Amino acid sequence: FRGFVNGLGKEFFTFGEILGGDYKVIMNPEMLHSATNYECYKGLHSSFNSLNLFEIVHSLMRQFGSEPWCLYRGMNLISFADNHDVTRVASILNNPAHLPLLYTMCFTMPGIPAVYYGSEWGMRGTKQEGDDALRPAVEKPEWNALTDVVSKLCEIRKNEDILAFGSFRSILLTNRQCIFERESESGRIMVAINADEAPFVAHFDARAGRAMDLLTDTVHDFGGGSELPPYSAAVWKVF
Repeated sequence: FRGFVNGLGKEFFTFGEILGGDYKVIMNPEMLHSATNYECYKGLHSSFNSLNLFEIVHSLMRQFGSEPWCLYRGMNLISFADNHDVTRVASILNNPAHLPLLYTMCFTMPGIPAVYYGSEWGMRGTKQEGDDALRPAVEKPEWNALTDVVSKLCEIRKNEDILAFGSFRSILLTNRQCIFERESESGRIMVAINADEAPFVAHFDARAGRAMDLLTDTVHDFGGGSELPPYSAAVWKVF
């Protein structure tokens, strides 16, 4: 099957769903190109609900870090916040202010981000006996502030191959804040998350003086510490 698909051209891509275990059982050079990253699916919403960003960052380090034992470095798993089989993330999160932050992580961590229809504007739906609540007919798509964020993240992910192929490194990590770095031959991008209701000043070695925040298209100066407003995210591309 993989040989047949490869023969159709590089634009053809295969991925499969696997809920647990080693994703390389179905994702390898002889089988599928990619697989669903359910470990980080769970880690994304769980980390924000428990205000413990160690959970998701440690999963990312285990999967994509620089150590020889890291599981999926150089591979491209499917990153997602919800899908047709699980409760929508807007119905899972305790704090709606965390939704844009969660999607920022989903789009900038290693992997291929995927958004389930309707979730780009925060559609709600709880998995029950059947899946009808998760799969409603949509006659008219909505557009709101969350959609603006997801749209901008799509643009950033499309334009920055650092986020597609770059390495992963944790720079700063607390329960409610994290900063991680993606790096490739094309450059460096640092992603900062503040999940707290209070501002936070991050002091760390950025190895640079300034960067462009790709979310706001404004210049960020690392001198004197980097202030993160409450419930905020930044995607800094180093000059």
